[in-house]
Amino acid sequence: MAKKHSSTSETIVVDGERFRITITGQEASYDWLSGPNKDYGFSLSVQGATKFTFPREFHVSQIKQFLADIDPETGYLPED
Repeated sequence: MAKKHSSTSETIVVDGERFRITITGQEASYDWLSGPNKDYGFSLSVQGATKFTFPREFHVSQIKQFLADIDPETGYLPED
């Protein structure tokens, strides 16, 4: 049976954009709250027995990279 993990959530502002970061076990979900497309964002996960515990600077750098890759015309990541 899979072990249930509690989740933690916080809202941060990066480059003027609001994101909710929700961490559950080995996964972090980043919901772009102020973005042009409802329910859009990204997630990351770690493998192994480690919990997803990274400093705030890690989350900020991941969000900055996500925002840098967004197509300004569509508000989405570009299609490959």
